[in-house]
Amino acid sequence: MITTEVTFDELAALMKKAAGITVDPQELRQAAESPFDSFGLDSLGLLGIVGELENRYSRSLPPDSERCKTPREFLDLVNNTLKAGA
Repeated sequence: MITTEVTFDELAALMKKAAGITVDPQELRQAAESPFDSFGLDSLGLLGIVGELENRYSRSLPPDSERCKTPREFLDLVNNTLKAGA
């Protein structure tokens, strides 16, 4: 079974790949309600992450994906979108 759930670990890896920001996945999980900018990630960085995910899953994410303010909000949106089309 292929899991189409994006985890905090994957989000942390994507933040490094797409935006060059190193963040501990554990820290990201614990601060899931903190704004992305508290991790140093701006909307452009988030847009890069959205692009990476769209390529990986060959799916479009909702246009408001890059407007998500927190890791939790972003992962909920992404995972709900992926589950809906799985």
